Amino acid sequence: GSRAGRLDNGGLAHLSFVEFGARPIWLGSAAPRKIVAMYSATTRDIRVTVRPTYLPEQSAPADSHYVWAYQVRIENIGTQQVRVRSRYWRITDGLGRVQEVKGPGVVGEQPFIPPGAAYEYVSGTPLATPSGIMVGSYQVETDDGERFQVAVPAFSLDSPHQPICLH
Repeated sequence: GSRAGRLDNGGLAHLSFVEFGARPIWLGSAAPRKIVAMYSATTRDIRVTVRPTYLPEQSAPADSHYVWAYQVRIENIGTQQVRVRSRYWRITDGLGRVQEVKGPGVVGEQPFIPPGAAYEYVSGTPLATPSGIMVGSYQVETDDGERFQVAVPAFSLDSPHQPICLH
């Protein structure tokens, strides 16, 4: 369908189904779900953890439209407050097609994260294939104006619709 794989310059945080803001997403309790994979990376005392989840209720496999939510936790384990200034995502679908998304802040905010604190938000992405990979970075700024890049670990977007690979 025409919905597949289109991202405007507003980036991931403005997709219509993402209305969770900085609250964790609740996926319901109808059936037991497998343990959600967790990915983590630390750059200069800023730890980024991502938990992606496939959303069958938002997806339409017959139209090659697959949607994931991902919960991000940005944790300051250092001694200096930082502010998240911008984000960058590189999204690769199952056919190797790449989209790059960049923009100010996260979910419309540029949050301050004091030492010992964390900021969490949920966003999402659609793909035209039943699997993909995302990787990215945040630019953060310290109170004295120094800016540096914080890595977001590569994480896998998996769905029940992808072909099974036996190694």
